[in-house]
Amino acid sequence: MSAALRRSVASLSIPNYRRFFVGQAVSVSGNWMQNVAAIWLVLHLTGSGTAVGLTAAAQFLPLLLVGAWGGLLADRIPKRRLLSITQVLLALPPLALFALVTTGAIEAWMVIALVFLGGVVTALDNPARQAFVAEIVGPDRVVNAVALNGVLVHGSRIAGPGMAAAIIAIGGVGPCFALNALSYVAMLVALRRMDRRALAPAPPARRERGQLRDALRYVAATPGLRLPLAMMAVIGTLSFNFPTILPLLARYTFDGNASAYAALTSALAVGSIGGALAMGSRGRVDPRFLVGAALAFGGLTLAAAATPTFALMLVALAATGIASVSFSAGTNSAVQLTAAPEMRGRVMALYSIVFIGSTPIGAPIVGWLAQTLDPRAGLALGGLAALLTGLAAWGVLTSAPRAETRTSGATTPGRA
Repeated sequence: MSAALRRSVASLSIPNYRRFFVGQAVSVSGNWMQNVAAIWLVLHLTGSGTAVGLTAAAQFLPLLLVGAWGGLLADRIPKRRLLSITQVLLALPPLALFALVTTGAIEAWMVIALVFLGGVVTALDNPARQAFVAEIVGPDRVVNAVALNGVLVHGSRIAGPGMAAAIIAIGGVGPCFALNALSYVAMLVALRRMDRRALAPAPPARRERGQLRDALRYVAATPGLRLPLAMMAVIGTLSFNFPTILPLLARYTFDGNASAYAALTSALAVGSIGGALAMGSRGRVDPRFLVGAALAFGGLTLAAAATPTFALMLVALAATGIASVSFSAGTNSAVQLTAAPEMRGRVMALYSIVFIGSTPIGAPIVGWLAQTLDPRAGLALGGLAALLTGLAAWGVLTSAPRAETRTSGATTPGRA
């Protein structure tokens, strides 16, 4: 094994992280399987791109509404205990979907409602899951562990949609929901088998009034958090809407079926895995890296929007995946390393809100634009947003040293 590859997988040498990684690999694959099944089911029931966008929005709207409280719970309750509870609750909506599909009683609004309920639990689960990584591996390996989580998520994008396409072709969407419900058992087993003595839990936050406002003030006063989260707010809203765009590209642009959708999703995931492995070998990230990743993400997404054939679209999406995960994993790592341990749950909740919770705003816009004009227009909007955000952030970075020099007369660019 080469030295670079060993650095990329260094966190897997920690037994607790290995258990966490395997448990997540199973449950996240099941979740991607359900995402494909739910979106394909809504598209089959309605034939509407807007309805597909609403389904994606329903999954992530709870993060926008209650994600901050999920971060507060993550700071107050031991994260391992909180995650054990959320895994049980996450299995209930897919079980209900399986029952409704099996009995033939399913309607589009039921799918959207149950996806929303699952999103409520995810809003409580996600901040704890994100912040728990630092408690498992320690600060020296946070960048590596976050990158490996990216490998896991995007690898699941290949396994989950691929399995979903095969299952849908053979037995319909119902079994996808049943298997997703079963997948949460793997995460429960992983959490139960962890060696609690090897964890480094953050001190629990005391119950006080105004703790959410404290987190907002803390982020606003910390430049190392303010810029990455501001960039992610724009890019997360308008550029990370692939679950909405890709099924529309598969069906309407390339006249394909569930297999075409799975192929597009897998191409994006393959590139994302490559980008995540490259990120895993880095020891740190800085604002200039995030700016470069945003510019690359924007440019490659615009290039994907202009590709004329299905084969070229697969290649373009793979390249886009490399840049997208470099930006998202880099932002995640920068935020985790900058946040104080006692604030990490709430800060990661804010990260989840601007990254994933912004989907309810962006997904219907992109879905409407894709249906009204062309699915390529949805890609173009995301690419333009990432490109302009990267340029704006570069302007902030290059002007900050000059501004601070005028006020203090002795500030280095690195400090600014």
